[in-house]
Amino acid sequence: MGSLSQRRRGNRQKDLVGFRIGDVAYAVDIHRVREILNPLPTVELPQAPPAVIGVADHRGAVVPIVDLRRRFDLEPLPVTRRTKWVVVDRDGMGVGLVVDRVTDVFGAGPAEQRNVPALTRQRGIQAVFSHDSTLVFVLDVDLVTEVTAELELDEIVQEEP
Repeated sequence: MGSLSQRRRGNRQKDLVGFRIGDVAYAVDIHRVREILNPLPTVELPQAPPAVIGVADHRGAVVPIVDLRRRFDLEPLPVTRRTKWVVVDRDGMGVGLVVDRVTDVFGAGPAEQRNVPALTRQRGIQAVFSHDSTLVFVLDVDLVTEVTAELELDEIVQEEP
């Protein structure tokens, strides 16, 4: 699989899943998205990073859940009917990203791409596009989910009866 810029041709295929965190538009590469679902019950993990609100049993797998508001140092909000989980793939494991609401699936070509400042790249933004007159920040799934990398979920599964 090539980089976002390599896959973006003039055909503008729908390869981004858009969502909102507050008033800011974000997206992730659709090829990393496993599923979009309504929030499920979670179990808190002791000593987990603050952005990890817990784990959920999803289709027989223990899935860590990352609240992107907390990950971005924003005030958490109560779950509403618009709150969704975007389950993404991280090294073969599903990770749920809590978003305020999912907006659309879209594509953006090179003409819509904007420069990404180095500081933004370090914070997990891999690309910026203009879509429907709005700047959309495309997240680097690996960077925003790195808080789950050290969770030892195999041990949690083995400890449960």
